Amino acid sequence: MNFAATAALSLAMSTDAFAVAISKGASIQKPTLRQALRIGLIFGVIEGLTPIIGWLLGQAAAPYVEAWDHWIAFGLLVALGAKMIHESFDKADGDEQKGADQSAWVLAITGLATSIDAMAVGASLALIGVNIYATAAAIGFSTFVMVTIGIMVGRALGAVIGKRAELIGGVVLIIIGSVILYEHIG
Repeated sequence: MNFAATAALSLAMSTDAFAVAISKGASIQKPTLRQALRIGLIFGVIEGLTPIIGWLLGQAAAPYVEAWDHWIAFGLLVALGAKMIHESFDKADGDEQKGADQSAWVLAITGLATSIDAMAVGASLALIGVNIYATAAAIGFSTFVMVTIGIMVGRALGAVIGKRAELIGGVVLIIIGSVILYEHIG
């Protein structure tokens, strides 16, 4: 796989995470660049590891991963979106949204939900003999950059959409999960 194909694949794999990062950045009370880098790193590492996992599963697991990846991503994103929507109604007007929204576990699960497709890509790449480590590093780096930018873009949007940012973010996660499901079923 040449550089252009690797770059295009890397960007394609990071688009879901970018969309989630925008909603996450909008729902966090004024995220700092350090927080954006931390969230970007979590997403980037997960997005970079999943193609390697898919690669290791190889031919035997490719049909299984491809058959269920969209359902797994849909379920995780809908569950996280519903949690965000529920929490948006539980917060008082003055509550800041700092703690649970940024926990490493919630971020890791969100990152995993947006990277299930990268696992399927890794399994597919095993069939054509691509250097998975270089490709996975490119995917991870692209995701790191895109998520960091997405958090900061979401910060700007958060000031505009105000306290309902978490509600909107939850709806966005559910929509992303539904689009993933639709693209694989429809």
